[in-house]
Amino acid sequence: MTAVGTPVTRVDGPAKVTGAARYSAEIPQPDMAYLVLVGATIASGRVSAIDVEAARSARGVLAVLTHDELPKVAVQPPLLPSLLGGAAPGETFFPMQDDVVHYAGQPVALVVAEEYEQAQYAASLVRVSYEPTPAVTTIDQGREQAYDAERLFGGLMPGRNERGDVEAGLARADVRIHATFQMAANHHNALEAPSTVAVWEGGKLMLYDSTMGIRATQQTVAAYLGLPISHVRVRTHFVGGGFGSKAMVWPHVTLTAMAARHVDRPVKLMLTRPQMFTSTGHREEQEQRMAIGVTHEGRLTAIRHEKLSITSPFDDWAEPATGVSSQLYACDNFLGVHRLIKGNTMTPTFTRGPGETLGVYTLETVMDELACLLRVDPVELRLRNRAPHDPYGHPWSSDGLAECLRLGAERFGWADRDPTPRSTRDGDWLIGTGMAAAAYPVAFFMPPQRARTRILADGSATVSTSTQEFGTGVLTMATEVGADALGVALHDMEFEAGDTDLPNSSAAVGSMGSAMVSSAVHVAGTALREQLVGLAVGDEGSPLHGVSTASVTVADGRLSSSERSGVADTYRELLARNHMSDAEATGTWRPPPLDTPHGLLCFGAQFAEVAVDPELGLVRVRRLNGAFAPGRVLNPLLARSQLMGGMLWGMSQALLEGNHMDPRHGRWAETNLAEYLVPVNADAPDVTVDFVEVDDDVIGALGAKGVGEIGQVGVAAAIANAVFHATGRRIRRLPMAPELIMDPAPSVVPE
Repeated sequence: MTAVGTPVTRVDGPAKVTGAARYSAEIPQPDMAYLVLVGATIASGRVSAIDVEAARSARGVLAVLTHDELPKVAVQPPLLPSLLGGAAPGETFFPMQDDVVHYAGQPVALVVAEEYEQAQYAASLVRVSYEPTPAVTTIDQGREQAYDAERLFGGLMPGRNERGDVEAGLARADVRIHATFQMAANHHNALEAPSTVAVWEGGKLMLYDSTMGIRATQQTVAAYLGLPISHVRVRTHFVGGGFGSKAMVWPHVTLTAMAARHVDRPVKLMLTRPQMFTSTGHREEQEQRMAIGVTHEGRLTAIRHEKLSITSPFDDWAEPATGVSSQLYACDNFLGVHRLIKGNTMTPTFTRGPGETLGVYTLETVMDELACLLRVDPVELRLRNRAPHDPYGHPWSSDGLAECLRLGAERFGWADRDPTPRSTRDGDWLIGTGMAAAAYPVAFFMPPQRARTRILADGSATVSTSTQEFGTGVLTMATEVGADALGVALHDMEFEAGDTDLPNSSAAVGSMGSAMVSSAVHVAGTALREQLVGLAVGDEGSPLHGVSTASVTVADGRLSSSERSGVADTYRELLARNHMSDAEATGTWRPPPLDTPHGLLCFGAQFAEVAVDPELGLVRVRRLNGAFAPGRVLNPLLARSQLMGGMLWGMSQALLEGNHMDPRHGRWAETNLAEYLVPVNADAPDVTVDFVEVDDDVIGALGAKGVGEIGQVGVAAAIANAVFHATGRRIRRLPMAPELIMDPAPSVVPE
């Protein structure tokens, strides 16, 4: 029996439930000082004066730094996704280099004190005077300034995606729908606030950082400070959630290092909950427009998908919303356009299911409307238009969409559904069901990934790579993969991670963590196993001496050969005979090239049942069912938990989560969890997750596509379609707040 594919419980579980697990803010350092940031209270303008005398005189204060005292950074690294393996700043702007204010919350002063409370109090004494200028913080304020984005993601992706003739395709359609959707901004609210501890020793920097990519943190901070990479080491024991907010490297990390160097002591920074809303990016406010044409037979003739969103003054950042809508269905004519507005906000960033969560919401609610107009079952309409290959004619690396749709429908009981809106009640509640197809791109932007495997003379083994555990279960998954690759029992294998001194692993974002880490670990474990098998067959003292290496298998540290039954060797005996205290091997996995001739999507299907109180505008989700084809499932327990979490977040995005800028002051209206709504346990419905396992020999050494993003994709659309089925009304704004459900305004009428 192999470990991979079995529901092994978390190897880090005991440490977390007993409190032994240490997070970045919990790493003790001698003579620790504490840093508090002072943020700008205007969205645009200049700092005209800063009075810091009262703060500097406060008890315990070691330093108060403004733009006049803070050193200049060495360089400004380009804005590139952390998957690329190099520096990955969250924005191409570093604060406190001059007196200009670009967004509210931007750091304008640093206070360092002996105790955290002393630093907080002293920060409250800093008096900042401003010369404000007009700010643009909403789409409505900047609509006339919008422009077409040439490139997105720091230049990595095009802002326009086009094939065929969309206008001609729409013109020959029998039915056309034009719809506009508004989506409020979303914020990350990980349980562990971003935290950094900086320690300088002899010109070298040690950082303990709450990050999803320690290598990205190392490279970014080294670039800002003008240090050799070898002079910066980053360690991350455990991370209490990231969801994208900790994927890029934000200014506060380098500011902590600068403060520590200034006071010549270890310094700790813990962002407050309000600062999380202005310091680590967000999902931007968006407006998406969809035009779709279809024949009477339900065949798509054209799709035009346009997105408008707010970015920062310095970066062309937008979630790429048209990647899935351009590939999910067979359609010869497609146009995807991203338009941007330069606003007074920090640069937006990855948020779980970036781009495609809302892009699929737009597409799949319009597909549901088409199904109603054509009187075709929504599942059947998706099946009729399923793309057998990608838009370039390349086969999918693996498919499974049709199986997900059929399995999801069967498990949900879709066939028993009365499609007539407002046809089902439960007392005063209107009951509705809805569904949506789901897909998420598989990214191959990362450099080669490396891991090291070592076995000791007592038979215990360790596999090492510089990934980090931020709640996904990577330590458990990699332990399973390493044990199987080397051929030892699971209890004899340990996994070492969270240190840039270990072999390279890129930031685990974009659902690529499992593919990257498992592939590198598998290659390293296999290399060591082959090394030891070669040692055994060449060892005259081994019972396997002289057999072919291809005939040797290893399980539980025991080597046997099909050519010589009844005899075996063990790793322990082999190492002892050869007077070896240990053996090790390093493995390197190189991702497929970006131009690999395959379509790269992970597929799924989502189903939802809701109850709606039309008088109070309340929506209660009763059931969520998801079926997914993520390639090989390395650990069903971990994968199911990830998908369930994504589905619940999709419910939250559909019904609760949303923030808006106050256009008068250019600040977020909601700045903490008391105001920013997220679901609690009482809101959670029954959630069912099913897997459609598909073989994939393109995605990584083990064929695992990853499940971090796909669980959220499609949920908002399925819920919105269920709300329509319950009420007969289309809601085209997220979140679907009670006032929208109660609003009697008619839906957009299709052509």
